[in-house]
Amino acid sequence: MTVVHTEVNGIETVLAPGTGPLRAGLMFRVGRADETLATAGITHLVEHLALHRHGLTAYHFNGSTSATETHFVVEGSPAEVVSYLNGVCAALRDLPLDRLEVEKEVLRTEASGRGSGGQLPLWRYGAKGYGLLSYPEHGLHRIGAAEVTAWAERWFTRQNAVLWMTTGEVPEGLDVKLPDGERQPVPEATSALPRTPAYFTGEEAGVALQAVVGRGTAALVFSDLLSRALFRELRQEGGLSYQATSGYDARDGGHAVITAVADALPAKREAVLGGFVDVLAGLRMGRIDTAELDAVRNRSLERLNQADAAARLPGYARNLLIDHPNFTDDQARAELLALTVEDMRRIAEEVIASALVMTPAGTKGEWAGLHPAPTTSPDRVAGRHWRSLVHQDRALVVGDDGVSLISSHGQATVRYADCVAALASPDGARHLTGADGMTVDIEPTLFALPADEIARIDAALPSAVVVPLPARTPQQIPRPPAKSATTAARAGLWYGGPADRLVRFADLLLAIAFMCVLGAFAMSGGGDAPAAVGFAVGAVLAAVPPVTIRTVRRIHARS
Repeated sequence: MTVVHTEVNGIETVLAPGTGPLRAGLMFRVGRADETLATAGITHLVEHLALHRHGLTAYHFNGSTSATETHFVVEGSPAEVVSYLNGVCAALRDLPLDRLEVEKEVLRTEASGRGSGGQLPLWRYGAKGYGLLSYPEHGLHRIGAAEVTAWAERWFTRQNAVLWMTTGEVPEGLDVKLPDGERQPVPEATSALPRTPAYFTGEEAGVALQAVVGRGTAALVFSDLLSRALFRELRQEGGLSYQATSGYDARDGGHAVITAVADALPAKREAVLGGFVDVLAGLRMGRIDTAELDAVRNRSLERLNQADAAARLPGYARNLLIDHPNFTDDQARAELLALTVEDMRRIAEEVIASALVMTPAGTKGEWAGLHPAPTTSPDRVAGRHWRSLVHQDRALVVGDDGVSLISSHGQATVRYADCVAALASPDGARHLTGADGMTVDIEPTLFALPADEIARIDAALPSAVVVPLPARTPQQIPRPPAKSATTAARAGLWYGGPADRLVRFADLLLAIAFMCVLGAFAMSGGGDAPAAVGFAVGAVLAAVPPVTIRTVRRIHARS
């Protein structure tokens, strides 16, 4: 493929002749990984606003937002392509902000049918950067016109764009005017995993793996090799899976992500996990048939020979945006022909070393050398304890620097300084998410939390992370079962920590002591005092400590 490099109105442009209608794309180096959880969806919103004025046309056009790019594409006659690209740039310079709320509603509807982006990014990266692909677009609830305008002015600039077209020359009339700015670097990857290979247990019977490897031809070919091996072992020979495949995606200039999945029936989940692990172990040990490698290599060579400019120019443009070198066809062929079994074994080592595996529901991964991904926080905040009205072993701790939800299974802590989103309902409910992906749900009705405590949490949160949610219906607000509320009231409001255990121990000692007093009075009824008087006095004295302790608990719970 012969590519011509030029410039159109300050925008880096690449041209290559293609067959069929003219195709073009305007790509910007901005995507979901550049947002925060509290502003998630803002790039997608700008994309929708930029396309609104095009309405219904005879030519094909579309827009998309990925982790690191926003792409406007079109196919049609030269005049139609020029009209589309000029119109997109005009809209980006002057967004139709009167459509803001309507387009937000459109995006919410789109999200309801799309589903989540999978849990692997969240567990690997946390609630930042590439991890945001696992989250809903929460920012649609708080983004206003000023934020949208500022986002477009920062990211949708001529220096932060690349234009590609399947033609040998720029069509007449193309005037893609954009404001000046800066080329934005790809966001650095965060990590929520103390070490790899790691695993977490999913909610379904299938297996999924995500690995971060060095970007290049060897990793791309290995992904195809892994896909063939999984399909052969788990479907053709084992009959354990229907879908068993692997894919390769470039993440940034130096890294790529290999994702492999295999479905399973609940009764076969352990067998599928075992087969999945065996396939990877075999590749790492170099058990690769040369004929198998040749088959994958030849398939890649065939794709390289058959791909036209329209199929390859978007990838070429993306590499320019993220400063990754573009190979010529001859260089790509040479790399493919030079690959060896040892290269594949080396990539298998990288895959296993960086692997994050979602094991099937009810299974573990330690037996395969996988480390459990963190499911609890290493510490908790110090503060007031509010016992759950539903779960006797659960309590909410509200401190000066954060909140913790503690139970017999551990704790989840979100420090205010580390909070990336605080979803706020008008009824007082708060859903706090930390950068590591840990969350704390605060439902005042389930903890008998007073309004002043919620106000204290709100005052400590950075305003940039607060996402106001619409009001919930009464049916959506959780209520504790009547028996749970009664039980919790009898137990007192304060729970957790050494002081709680001390009070409970004092409860026990005082109850024993006053039962002894009660017994003594009862026995004295045979002497000068009647037995009835002895029992009455003993009952009154025995009731004093529990009442006092319950009062102390209530006072401490609010202090």
